[in-house]
Amino acid sequence: MILIIILFVLGAVVLITYSIFPYFLDKMKVWQEKQERVVAKEMDNMFYDKNPKNLTCLYFILPFVLGIAGYFIFHNFIFSIIGIVAGVAIPNFILKICFAKRKAKFADQFLDAINLLSSSLKGGLSLLQAFEVVVEEMPVPISQEFGLVVRENRMGVSFEESLEHLKKRMDIEELGLMVNSILVARETGGALTKVFSRLSVTIRDNRKLKENIKTLTLQGRLQGLIMSFLPIVFVLWVVSVDRNHFDIMLQNDLGRMLLIIAVILQIVGMFLIRKFSTIKL
Repeated sequence: MILIIILFVLGAVVLITYSIFPYFLDKMKVWQEKQERVVAKEMDNMFYDKNPKNLTCLYFILPFVLGIAGYFIFHNFIFSIIGIVAGVAIPNFILKICFAKRKAKFADQFLDAINLLSSSLKGGLSLLQAFEVVVEEMPVPISQEFGLVVRENRMGVSFEESLEHLKKRMDIEELGLMVNSILVARETGGALTKVFSRLSVTIRDNRKLKENIKTLTLQGRLQGLIMSFLPIVFVLWVVSVDRNHFDIMLQNDLGRMLLIIAVILQIVGMFLIRKFSTIKL
């Protein structure tokens, strides 16, 4: 009788597995295709010609590897869950870091591009021809972004729309100033050479002001950083001197509750210190 019950249970498990497993495979395939489209779009925006499947594979490999590593290293399912969550978040984090680096490099090259545009316009070239000069003379990524504006214009997209696409892709304050200045000058008939000259001076002065603000607020930001991590360093030092120092709090409910409250307040304090010591430029 027991053998028959076991066979029925195994049969039920096999049937359920065969019925559910294809469903999960289909859902995973749909999710993978969706992630590939998202990754491919991000890589196209960064002009990366690599296969998006290589990065998409990390969405499946990293959670599995980090989840197992978290369990075997710390022997706790909580760290295994943390590893799985970290594995899911790491590929998106990689994409954001790559795009942030590209954006920062674009911003560093932008003032030189403005000066080159101004010189080209003073030499008698049209605005589109000045953009072509930037594409030929400047390094990546600014040559790629300006080159995309030129190619869109050749394919029939209006110059104004191409500039709006560029501003949306990069989303930099200085680029927004340039695009708005060009659009206003083209509508009102203003001299683009004077516009670019004033824009170059404005951007240069704005950067000097930001550097001065960063220098003057350095002491406050360092104090905030030190005050944020000082309690953590103190706890680590106490534990290194006396490993059983916090046992009296860990062994009763009131102590554990106080420790949880202390951790929460520490996190809130770090957030507030960072918020108060940061000046948006």
